[in-house]
Amino acid sequence: MSIIVTGATGQLGRHVVAQLLEKVPADQVTAVVRDRAKAEDLAARGVRIAVADYNTPETFDGLFAAGDRVLLISGNQVTEDRVQQHKVVIDRAAAAGVALLAYTSAPDSLTAALADDHKATEKVLVGAGVPYVLLRNGWYHENYTEQLAPVLEHGAVLQAAGEGRVSSASRADYAAAAVAVLTGEGHENQAYELGGDVAWGFAEYAAELSRQTGKEIVYRPVSVEEYAAVLTGAGLPAPLVEILAGVETAIEAGQLEVTSGDLSRLTGRPTTPLADAVAAALKG
Repeated sequence: MSIIVTGATGQLGRHVVAQLLEKVPADQVTAVVRDRAKAEDLAARGVRIAVADYNTPETFDGLFAAGDRVLLISGNQVTEDRVQQHKVVIDRAAAAGVALLAYTSAPDSLTAALADDHKATEKVLVGAGVPYVLLRNGWYHENYTEQLAPVLEHGAVLQAAGEGRVSSASRADYAAAAVAVLTGEGHENQAYELGGDVAWGFAEYAAELSRQTGKEIVYRPVSVEEYAAVLTGAGLPAPLVEILAGVETAIEAGQLEVTSGDLSRLTGRPTTPLADAVAAALKG
């Protein structure tokens, strides 16, 4: 039996593999990657490496076996046909008779275009006849704390989310939930709504940045159109701009405020406070 993690050298995948190695022997973990060179450090720790690409279905042939537990981390090419990419994994995992297939999805409450691929993938997975887990990950702290340079330069948090609130958590928190499912029992055919314990608004985020930097950082709410224009001016492609602008509207509507408590229950600990993520980002 192996625990197989797709997208294992991605930002979330690396957290998952690192935390798995705290719980199971390395030779029970298989990291699925597109580029073996990026996984040399994992191989050095004894992790099995499999090279496969969502866009090349035959690379997944023979990768799964009966009894395996699989984490399908959603593809990060949001302007591609991600549902078909995910179906490549789901079909082969189901045919092999894996014991569990967990998928990193999006909150059920999210109606923005970003969620469309996730909802369609969930439908494929639920109908595949394989024991599944839907890990409906909310927003990550790092979506903001890794983009601090322009905020600090201009002294402003610029968003089009109004007074909306976000129940974000760290990537490590979401990874811990995935590990709990992959190594635990009784999670078959469950859907977990995952988010941070404490929701926050962007005025609070700006105030926290001010507190930790000693600089005046303000929240400057703008219209969705203004926000989209800023992203376009930064060189983002139009399809991605449309998706990100849609997320702002969703936040204002309260769709990324998660109140289930599932994340801290799965991990057995409180989620990482936003202030901690800010402090880590400022330290570099």
